[in-house]
Amino acid sequence: MKVANLGYEQVLKELNSMADARGVAGMARFGIRPRSKVLGISVPSLRAMAKEIGKDHRLALRLWKSGIHEAQVLACLMDEPEDVTEEQMEEWVRGFDSWDLCDMCCSNLFDRTEPAYRKAFEWSAMEEEYVKRAGYVMMAALSVHDKAAGDDKFLAFLPVIIDGSGDERNFVKKAVNWALRQIGKRNRRLNRAAVKAGEEIARSKSSSARWIASDALRELRSEKIQNRLR
Repeated sequence: MKVANLGYEQVLKELNSMADARGVAGMARFGIRPRSKVLGISVPSLRAMAKEIGKDHRLALRLWKSGIHEAQVLACLMDEPEDVTEEQMEEWVRGFDSWDLCDMCCSNLFDRTEPAYRKAFEWSAMEEEYVKRAGYVMMAALSVHDKAAGDDKFLAFLPVIIDGSGDERNFVKKAVNWALRQIGKRNRRLNRAAVKAGEEIARSKSSSARWIASDALRELRSEKIQNRLR
């Protein structure tokens, strides 16, 4: 695949040449059914393509507006965090129409931007399903990628996670669960705090909350995680 130095039209041509109907069907089986055009290209192939092209903010902006799902994923992989504005983040988050696009954008681009922590709080308070999911995915991604951050930043997320645990929507509850687990795997102090939050969530009458707590506590209390944190 030779895509270095390609322009917008050439990138779209290359993407269309990689279309795979079996990939489209496979994505649908995993709940990826966006409103945009889907080509069925695998994430590893898109990552390889983004690496070949290199970082390009202007091209990323054009690809986002293409109406092609894989072009939007590619845009998230090749945009430059330092050039991403808050206005762009708000526009893109409201364009999320599948869980994979939400997760790819938040964990490969948005979590590296200056407003990342603030957006995690703001979006998790929103009602739209994918916007709300984005807030919790940001918490999970920041827990993994921001190695220099102090514990207080993640302790501040826990009350928001408790509040969001009652959302019965599948794509939201799985993101809430993800955020709780990633915070609890960061270090021993955060593990204890996340377990305590999980125990509080477990007392909820919500079936969603009880699932989140059960799944997260099983991992956070596991011998594997406890040994690693020691």
